[in-house]
Amino acid sequence: MGLSGSIAAFKIATWVSDLAKEESLVHVVMSRAAEKFITPLTFGALSSNPVHTEMFSIGQYHSMAHIDLGREADVVIIAPASANTIAKLAGGFADNLLTTTVLATNAPVMVFPAMNSKMYSNKVTQENIRKLQGLGFLVVTPDSGMMACKEEGQGRLPEWEVAKEHIAKAMSKKDLLGKHFLVTAGPTREAIDPARYLSNRSSGKMGYALARCAWRRGAHVTLVSGPTSLSNPVGVQCVHVNSAIQMYDAVMSHSSNADVVIKAAAVADYRPEVRSEHKVKKNHINLSMGLAQNPDILLELGQNKRDEMLLVGFAAESENLKEEGRKKLKKKNLDLIAVNDISKKNSGFESDTNKVLLIDGASEKQLPLTTKDATADLILNKIVSLFR
Repeated sequence: MGLSGSIAAFKIATWVSDLAKEESLVHVVMSRAAEKFITPLTFGALSSNPVHTEMFSIGQYHSMAHIDLGREADVVIIAPASANTIAKLAGGFADNLLTTTVLATNAPVMVFPAMNSKMYSNKVTQENIRKLQGLGFLVVTPDSGMMACKEEGQGRLPEWEVAKEHIAKAMSKKDLLGKHFLVTAGPTREAIDPARYLSNRSSGKMGYALARCAWRRGAHVTLVSGPTSLSNPVGVQCVHVNSAIQMYDAVMSHSSNADVVIKAAAVADYRPEVRSEHKVKKNHINLSMGLAQNPDILLELGQNKRDEMLLVGFAAESENLKEEGRKKLKKKNLDLIAVNDISKKNSGFESDTNKVLLIDGASEKQLPLTTKDATADLILNKIVSLFR
């Protein structure tokens, strides 16, 4: 983690702390200018490693720190990257430990610009950023907003939740590069009146994890989501819908050029036959409700599936998982189905973990109980094997 001179340097303390908690081995390199904004002691305490500031200091790496740090790194992150440091990197300078380490590494180098908006938009800075991108540096576009100097504009360091997704992508294998994924997630809501609706307990967490992990592995991802409390995954094109009919329209319009469609949404099977335009008063509620059947999106996708497209379904079952999964796989012409056991607290709706049974035409595999991100990667591994 390389810090240059910017007021945003204090934010990197959170980054280092979180990475260390995730069991990353973090080594911090600071320029002299960075030390003016935050002390090395802070990063030493958070990373549990010595902080490197001088090119020729005698310490853990003796006089070869720039070589050893660059050699050992899986990823080099320059954050915040000042206009001065960006100019040095673009010019191939090696006048401090930070820039020399970058020259000596074969690891991916990520650059997070953070500076005054006028400095960021300056033609020289923009030309230097384009040069870095052309050289293979991964430059993450800064946020817009109020600066420390009270000016408004682009140049803010991204929030950690965004930054860590870009870091995860830089460190992920790119076995889905060039593939277009369409993923659905969450529940649908079928309106009774403006205040009431029929729905289910789906949180959308599994679908969002699949979209997020596919993007990390290089795919272009479109996520069609019903109502959830989740933030849009970084880098993913999101289409938000409410009802099953809206989800049907969105899926059909985006599936024509998809290489993989993953239907992880819990779409309502039925909707009220009649929707009231105004809230129905309690004493006027009819205790019987007529229902109309919603379109079966997965069935229609299977019936019209192109040979080169992979279609993946999900099934929420409470018993006979294998039998019900095989029935749905065949009936809906799927290439793969993931069966959830919703009778278990740790693998059903609203859980942060999952344990699914994967079934394709030739095999069955019980995945372990793990996080939904890890489950998503295991499912994506299976999809990669089906492409092969």
